Amino acid sequence: MTSTHAFWLAGRQATGEDTFDVTSPWDGRLVGTVSVPTDAQVEEAVAAAHAVLDEFAATPAHVRAAALDHVSKRLVERTEEIARLISAENGKPMKWARGEVGRAVSVFRFAAEEARRFNGGEAQRLDTDLGGQGRLALTRRFPKGVVLGIAPFNFPLNLCAHKIAPAIAAGAPIILKPAPATPLSGLIIGELLAETELPAGSWSILPVANDKMPALVQDERLPVISFTGSEKVGYAIMDSVPRKHCTLELGGNGAAVVLADWASDEDLEWAANRIATFSNYQGGQSCISVQRVIADASVYDRLLPRIVAAVEAQVTGDPGDDKTDVGPLVSEDAARRVETWVQEAVDAGAQLLTGGKRDGASYAPTVLAEVPADVTISCEEVFGPVLTVQKADGEAAAFDAVNDSKYGLQAGVFTHDLQTAFRAHRALEVGGVVIGDVPSYRADQMPYGGVKQSGVGREGVRFAMEDYTYERVLVLTGINL
Repeated sequence: MTSTHAFWLAGRQATGEDTFDVTSPWDGRLVGTVSVPTDAQVEEAVAAAHAVLDEFAATPAHVRAAALDHVSKRLVERTEEIARLISAENGKPMKWARGEVGRAVSVFRFAAEEARRFNGGEAQRLDTDLGGQGRLALTRRFPKGVVLGIAPFNFPLNLCAHKIAPAIAAGAPIILKPAPATPLSGLIIGELLAETELPAGSWSILPVANDKMPALVQDERLPVISFTGSEKVGYAIMDSVPRKHCTLELGGNGAAVVLADWASDEDLEWAANRIATFSNYQGGQSCISVQRVIADASVYDRLLPRIVAAVEAQVTGDPGDDKTDVGPLVSEDAARRVETWVQEAVDAGAQLLTGGKRDGASYAPTVLAEVPADVTISCEEVFGPVLTVQKADGEAAAFDAVNDSKYGLQAGVFTHDLQTAFRAHRALEVGGVVIGDVPSYRADQMPYGGVKQSGVGREGVRFAMEDYTYERVLVLTGINL
């Protein structure tokens, strides 16, 4: 018998009138039953967050830092338990689920460190002109207001961490909405925060139904929205609240470029294995998974069979098994969509080199070549374990192929040449360029985000804190410098 999971309202546990079930995408078993907040409880959480805004902004840094350190340490202590919960509700293989917990540990640790050093103030002398003689400016940052954080299903713990940890570090109250498919991992964060001394109202975790979100998005007491998810939903949110501050982390169709100088057998084996691993990790359900490989014509014929072999070596199956590399997608509907896109590409002339089969919510790791440029899988984010491979004649053509996309999140460039690395950094229209590896690398302290239709703003703890705050200048008069 599975008990009902309470949600977290202004720092305390609460239950509503309705519930919903969370089931495993692997075998359909019940993972947990979650209580849904009523409209009145949502209002209570928003009112509490708004009321505590000034108090929380003035909370000493050591209090916020201690709370964040506590969550980080408790995540370490409960790693295996939480990893199994992530795997159960999301379908993520245990090796990746444990890695996700480890990343969340780092996010809260980074946030604790930033809480201690953020907002130290920047002094600027103003006597550089006659009218500023005897004056000194001091700049500090203050929260823009309560943050509404909306997290996706694909990293149900770590992307909740990326919403809530920077907000606490910056002294900004936050209302966090976890994804309906995977709320349990986010609610765990609430358990750990409830063990701290943060003021009531400074955080709530509410598993609100998606159809209830427009009212929250429109609420003027929530002036900052941090959303990670689909392009369609993200831009609909931004368009509906043009005067609010929105950070949108949206989709991508990450490209891995393999250039002519990456030509030894060892180089190509490394690239093929990295590409195979990170086109399929998380079931391909990562905004920076490898979706496109663009290989120089001089290495294409030697690289392609290595990629196919490496993809076929991926172990698929039960996500609870430590040996599994690739588990199911989040739902059978998601797998059916991937199946439809692959079939459309094949019908249009693409070569199916491996994979292309669905079993319930699972979709076999798939490699396609000779994919027409106008099919869906070439233009959109597949968000599944599917990889396309294309040939390019030289560096410039390869970089043009990367940029021939409405998305611009991250790109990987396999090259040994430092000058090429800097040319790639200048030429590629993306938020991040990774040299010598796939685009799927993300360090949680670095700025992370995209350009074009991959979103606006940046995550990464300090950069999110800057997004949640604004500069306020204090001018002191009668100062002898």
